[in-house]
Amino acid sequence: MTQGLAVSDVVNVQIVMSPRAAATRNFGALLVLGSSPVIDTTERLRQYSSLDGVVSDFGTAAPEYAAANLFFSQSPQPAILYLGRWAKTATSAVLHGAVLSAAQQDIANFTAVTAGGMKIDIDGTTKSLSAIDLSAVTNLNGVASAVSAKLGAAGTCVWDATSKRFSITCATTGVTSTIGYATAPTSGTDISALLGLQSGQASSPVNGVAAESLVDAVATLAGMSNDWYGLLVADATLAEADVLAVAAFIEGTGQSRIFGYTTQNSLALDPATTTDIASKLKDFNYKRTFTQFSGSSPYAGASLFGRAFTVNFQGNNTTITLKFKQEPGVMAENLTESQAATLRDKHCNVFVAYNNDTAIIQEGVMCNGYFFDEVHGTDWLQNELQTAVYNLLYTSQTKIPQTDAGIAQILTTLESRLDQSVANGLVAPGQWNGPAFGALQTGQFLSKGYYLYAPPIATQSQADREARKAPVIQIAIKLAGAVHFVDVIVNVNR
Repeated sequence: MTQGLAVSDVVNVQIVMSPRAAATRNFGALLVLGSSPVIDTTERLRQYSSLDGVVSDFGTAAPEYAAANLFFSQSPQPAILYLGRWAKTATSAVLHGAVLSAAQQDIANFTAVTAGGMKIDIDGTTKSLSAIDLSAVTNLNGVASAVSAKLGAAGTCVWDATSKRFSITCATTGVTSTIGYATAPTSGTDISALLGLQSGQASSPVNGVAAESLVDAVATLAGMSNDWYGLLVADATLAEADVLAVAAFIEGTGQSRIFGYTTQNSLALDPATTTDIASKLKDFNYKRTFTQFSGSSPYAGASLFGRAFTVNFQGNNTTITLKFKQEPGVMAENLTESQAATLRDKHCNVFVAYNNDTAIIQEGVMCNGYFFDEVHGTDWLQNELQTAVYNLLYTSQTKIPQTDAGIAQILTTLESRLDQSVANGLVAPGQWNGPAFGALQTGQFLSKGYYLYAPPIATQSQADREARKAPVIQIAIKLAGAVHFVDVIVNVNR
C-alpha cells in the first residue's frame, strides 16, 4: 500500500492542551524547625507523612521527634509535616555518599580490600588515606570506623543505615570548614568508588556555615518554600528576643503563615506580671502568632497545630473551633479560676482540666485575640479566591474581555469559591454590620453569607482601562463563628 496524500490536506485536526491550573496552597502543613544535624544546611527542608519517617531519621531523643509526635498524635491525624534545619551553632562540612544498592552493600565487597586508600580535600588540604585494611570488618559500621581511623583529627566517617550511604564530616566548623569529593589514591586499592564518595556518585559537598539567628533561618526557609503554613521551633531554650523576632517576621512577610510558641514560664499565670512573653506578644497585637502555656511540654503548641491542620476546606461542614478540642500527649493543667482568667486576658491558650473529668483547649486564639480558626479560614479563602481568578485568566484559550460580560466571568468564578466557604462552614448567612457598598446596606441580611459587587466597566477611568485593569471587586462575607459560651436560665414555678 502506497503512502498517499496526507489526510490533513482535507481535514486538519489539531489538539490544543490547556495549561495545568495553578494549585492552591496546603493550609495543613506544619514546619518544625530544629538544630539537630540530621538535615544539612543545603537540603534544609524534608517532608514527612508519618511519625515513622521522623523516627527513622531523627530517632526518639531529638526535640524534632518530640514536636512531631505531638503533631501526629492528634485525631484525626494531620497529613503533612516538614522538618527544617536551623544552624543554631556553626556547622561542619559534610559529604554524603551515594545510596548503595543491596548488592553494593554486600560486606564481601569490602572484606576483599586489604590495602585500600583514597584522597579527599578537607579544609583546603588534600588528605591521603592509605593502608586501609577491611579484611576483618563484619559490617558497614566497621568499614566506616576503619576510614575514620585514617582520617584522624580531620573528620569522621559514618554509615547511615537509614539512608544507606556513607558520609564524611569534617572536624572543623564554620565557613572555613570545607570538603570535596573523594578520588582514587596514588597507590593501593581505590575505596572512594566503593564507598560512593566520588564525583558523579555522591551528593554535592556541603560546606560549613557560621551560626545563624533563628529569624534568619526562618527567613531562609520561607524563601525556599511556600509549602509550609504553620511554624513551630523545636528548641526548649529559645530566648524571648528570638521569639519576638520570628513573630515580627511572620506578621510582616508577604506569604500568610502562622507561628506557634509554647511558654513554660509560670509568670504567664501571674495577673500582676506584664513582661512575660505572652503579655509582650499580646501587646504587639500579632494576629499571626499564638502562645500556649504548658507546664509539661515545651512543644504543646504542636498538638494544637495538629488538630487545626486536619481541616479539609474542600469538604462539607469541615471547619472547627479549637476550643473544646484535646491535646493527646500533653498533660492538662490544673488551674485556678484566677489563673485561667489571666491566661484568657493575655490571649494565651492552655490545655486545661475541668471538674467533670474532661480537659479542653481554651480559648483557641491568636495573640491579638482573633480566633485561630478565623485567621486560618480566611487565609485559605484569600488563597482560594486569588488562585481561582488567576486560573481563569491563565487557562482561558482566548481572553477575558475588559467588558461587563468579562467581569461577570470573574464574579462567577469568585462566587463558586465563596459557595465552598459556605459549604465548609467558614461563612454562613447573617446580618451585615459592616459599611455599605454597592447595593448592600448596613444591617442587611446576607442570605448567601456573602455579597459581591463590581461597578460597571463604563465607570472605569481611562488610565485603568488602558492598563487593562478590572474594576475593583468588593466582597462582603459573614463568618459563621462558633459557640464558646452558653448561659441558661431556668425559671422554676411551684
